[in-house]
Amino acid sequence: VKWANISGGPQCSEAFRAGALDICSAADIPSINAHWTGLDTKLVAVKFRADPLKNPVYELGTAPGSGIRTLADLRGKKIAYSPGQAQGALVLRILQKAGLTQQDVELVELASTGDVYPTALGNHQVDAAPIADVNIKRYLTHYGKEGGSTIKHGLRDDPAHLWALTESVADAGKSAAVRELVKFWARAQTWIDRHPREWVAGYYVEDQGLSREDGEYLVRRVGHPDLPADWTGAIHRQQQTIDLLAAEQDREPFDAGLLFDRRYETVAARAVAGEGTSS
Repeated sequence: VKWANISGGPQCSEAFRAGALDICSAADIPSINAHWTGLDTKLVAVKFRADPLKNPVYELGTAPGSGIRTLADLRGKKIAYSPGQAQGALVLRILQKAGLTQQDVELVELASTGDVYPTALGNHQVDAAPIADVNIKRYLTHYGKEGGSTIKHGLRDDPAHLWALTESVADAGKSAAVRELVKFWARAQTWIDRHPREWVAGYYVEDQGLSREDGEYLVRRVGHPDLPADWTGAIHRQQQTIDLLAAEQDREPFDAGLLFDRRYETVAARAVAGEGTSS
């Protein structure tokens, strides 16, 4: 196995196209965007959060002085928007929930990598932007005294997948290897959930260079993992996302089932179910 440190769906897509990658971790939007751009891929593992509304991935950051207190206040505001990433789809869902359209706001196209969105908020480049995880805590620490804040959007934003090239899972040897990877990936999710102290110390502090406080904050935010053995619900929600993006981005809708390789549907759940008898 060779590991590559690649962050975000767009970069995974580039690596797929270059033939430099077989599988990566991504949210729900990259596989949809790949289909629309002619990149043939499959989702081979599915993970959600057990209580997604209580434990959202994102909150909507608001810039100091923006005057945004509710989602309805987004009318006429500048919002960071990345059409090929999960953050972009979330923005569209938020507008839909608020009864607004793209024409009611100004979408500012920015790729969400690193601290781009918190910085754009702090610099008043945008009035609102979806920010995640430790960026929420850091943004409020840096800009809260100036009036920077966040709003809970109240929507599900938790899909996470292992995402592979169709060419790779069509190969018998690689397909078997992917199946093994999904098993260990699922067991890792369970281990992380059961060993928060070790995870904070070994990953967030030692590997990522975060403070223990930041690591503990992230553990609290994520809640507990849900690895479904039946992907019917996941496919249904993916279809809703496809239909929304198709309407908002002038794309052709398609059957969400095309994105899922259901040969792997029960692999993760079975691997976790067997954890009680494995060492």
